[in-house]
Amino acid sequence: MLEHSLTRPMPAPTDPPRLRRRAISDPARQALEAAGVDPVLARLFAARGVADTRDLDTGLDALLPVSALHNAEAMAGLLAEAIAARQRLLIVGDYDADGATAAALGLLALRALGAEVDHLVPNRFDMGYGLTPPLVALAAQRRPHIIITVDNGIASLDGVAEANRRGIRVLVPDPHLPGAELPEAQCIVNPNQPGCSFPSKCLAGVGVMFYVLLALRAELRRRGHFGEAEQPRLDALLDLVALGTVADLVPLDRNNRILVAGGLERMRAGRMQPGVAALFRVAGREARQARAADLGFALGPRINAAGRLTDMTVGIECLTTDDPDRAIDLARQLDQLNRERRAIEADMQLDALTELDASGVANQRSITLFNETWHPGVVGLVASRVKEKYHRPTVAFARNTAGLLRGSGRSIAGVHLRDTLDLVTKAAPGLVQRFGGHAMAAGLTLARDAWPAFGPALDRAVAELADPGAFHGAIAKRTIHWLFPDHGPAGAWLRWDEVQGAWTGWDAATAAPVKAAWPESRAPWRKAFDDAAERRGAVMHPGF
Repeated sequence: MLEHSLTRPMPAPTDPPRLRRRAISDPARQALEAAGVDPVLARLFAARGVADTRDLDTGLDALLPVSALHNAEAMAGLLAEAIAARQRLLIVGDYDADGATAAALGLLALRALGAEVDHLVPNRFDMGYGLTPPLVALAAQRRPHIIITVDNGIASLDGVAEANRRGIRVLVPDPHLPGAELPEAQCIVNPNQPGCSFPSKCLAGVGVMFYVLLALRAELRRRGHFGEAEQPRLDALLDLVALGTVADLVPLDRNNRILVAGGLERMRAGRMQPGVAALFRVAGREARQARAADLGFALGPRINAAGRLTDMTVGIECLTTDDPDRAIDLARQLDQLNRERRAIEADMQLDALTELDASGVANQRSITLFNETWHPGVVGLVASRVKEKYHRPTVAFARNTAGLLRGSGRSIAGVHLRDTLDLVTKAAPGLVQRFGGHAMAAGLTLARDAWPAFGPALDRAVAELADPGAFHGAIAKRTIHWLFPDHGPAGAWLRWDEVQGAWTGWDAATAAPVKAAWPESRAPWRKAFDDAAERRGAVMHPGF
């Protein structure tokens, strides 16, 4: 039986979804045009924060320097000493695609750099999220000298303390937002930690690990382990960095665009890990025409399925094997898990939406859901679907093997979910056992008897922190979208895809995907988005 918390009512918005014009910096636009950028592209780039043509360079030389990432060089020094002393390293990953790619990246690169390294895959149902004390006890059986937590660890105060008690040092390369207290790890690399001025705060876990590895290679080169000519090629692993970055849905700021563009370039050239090539094959996608959408909607979900339904062992092995035949076998296993995940998600989503449609929940401020029969690995997807339909921050729960409620939340613009949960814990100490996440997504754990109080507590926190206009479903008006009448009688709404280097979008009548080159003469064809939106209804088309 589905239980849901219909929190304090708020008046339903009487206005339809409103257009909100995306701010465009005129000085940036003018500077770009003066540098020879097409006026339309100049508006597009200026609307995305580009102020200089140098920002359009996606070459690896344009990456932010490793020295700018606080503690990256310090962590590299610790790892270099461990390699020299032949100390055992143990990577403890996360159970999503970002964690899997970060673990695979660490394994392949550290081995190439001479480290003795293994990995441990946590089971989300038994161990929970992050470096927990039970997971440390399991890791201790491997007798590691150092544990490296990739894409987790910044919230693992108790786990790090337990590792310290056992004499195991912990290194934490993790980009997640830190809480008020940091774990007592030997070294933390996190662009969001206090004192870190790294300009890109949106690195995924695999991106943070890539920076640490770049720093380690430089440190080993400085110590004379190898010269520049014979040093391991870390750019050969950019396919993993791109996959994890896109699958984690982090904003593609300039630095992330460079990482993703580098990975896509290798994929299109056929120079990728056998497991990545195998995932393209089972997903029915063409690697030589790889796009960011392939990583986010085809490869990423297949890797995530392993962590959602079992554990990430199959996913990491697929990404690290050098045997193409083994890679295909593992990719097929991941594909089958993804099919099972889809079926489970469809049933759970039907449960949720059927119950909520009958309850008038569309007028509520927030939504919380729990069902005894739900799979704990899929609640995040249900929360996402409900959030998309009702435009309310949503948290869905399922019972885990320990009898606790494991929740996954998704939010909307204007409601910072991690900060909201932080306020809940301050207002009602003990209500939430553990939580972590970022603005748009978070995970948490409750005792079963805490469930009735959680919905109202969440609602109060949302009311205190949320932008009052967040619940009106405003649609950003992007003046960089144009109507191209040559694509069918109704035309097509297109926008520039920086990674593909083409215009992509949807047919205005059928919503079918469209890809087009820039027409030779654009003036007779284009129509400003804000002039045509009402007539075409284009603002309601998917993806805008």
